[in-house]
Amino acid sequence: MLFILAIALTGCVSINLPSVQPLTEKVVAGVGEAKILLIDISGIIKDEESANIFGQSKPNLTARIKEELELAAKDDDVKALVLRINTPGGSVTTSDIISHEIENFKKKRKVPVVAELMDVAASGGYYIASSADRIIAHPTTVTGSIGVIAISVSASGLMEKIGITNQTIKSGPMKDIGSPLKPMTEEERRVLQSVIDNMYENFLDRVMLGRTNSFTRDELRKIADGRVYTAAQAKDLKLVDSIGYLDDAIDWAKQAAGVKEARVVTYAAPRAYRNNIYSMAEPAPAGINIINIEAGIPKRAGMEFMYIWLP
Repeated sequence: MLFILAIALTGCVSINLPSVQPLTEKVVAGVGEAKILLIDISGIIKDEESANIFGQSKPNLTARIKEELELAAKDDDVKALVLRINTPGGSVTTSDIISHEIENFKKKRKVPVVAELMDVAASGGYYIASSADRIIAHPTTVTGSIGVIAISVSASGLMEKIGITNQTIKSGPMKDIGSPLKPMTEEERRVLQSVIDNMYENFLDRVMLGRTNSFTRDELRKIADGRVYTAAQAKDLKLVDSIGYLDDAIDWAKQAAGVKEARVVTYAAPRAYRNNIYSMAEPAPAGINIINIEAGIPKRAGMEFMYIWLP
């Protein structure tokens, strides 16, 4: 890398960096005219900008999934959709947008959608999965964690010890609600709890809409206390329909679509490696990925509401 940089600085060589190109279709399994689209939803569900090694911006999660669904909507050979979900969840809004886009795709194309839950499909991951017509959990899946969380810390004690004073000027008593610069009052806590409660009810609405006839709202509320479940527990509670592997999800998609043979396809960057159904649609971030650091503490200012399993 240093050698390349040195050459570039001399001005002797002109380097044309590759541009970020539209997604293209890649066949990862199967044969036939019909297609089963495999969409990967992995990592923290957030719409933060990312870049490749050349510093070029890449589509955020919502933009990528929107692009994939739009490509599929224009292709009459796409007969079913498989969502491969491996995420502890993430942003309330991003989770809801992705779920909304999947619902819109179902209305446009009227094709079956199945969610295959992998290692973890918790909170926002389960929120998205509930948009599918069928949910299949891998035998070792951890899922559930239905609920909302907002991380808040108070640094006022530390500030006092080192002689820093909060001098915030505000137009109203609630303008700096949730600020780490001061202790939270009981009234502020009640206000924020009401926001959390409303978002929680929205989560229950989403699950009830997708899991019709599985349980009553009161029954769902009893199991939606934030805890996670194994695949077997989730099946007993009717949070998932069955336990199986990604192959089983693809087989169900073909059967539901009424086709015997089908190519399993993904949409990816032109030079991306896609050799089989387990090839990742998005590379995992390099280095150690600690959820408490990456998702628990917002990178932006202010409190963030999350559909996420955050142990």
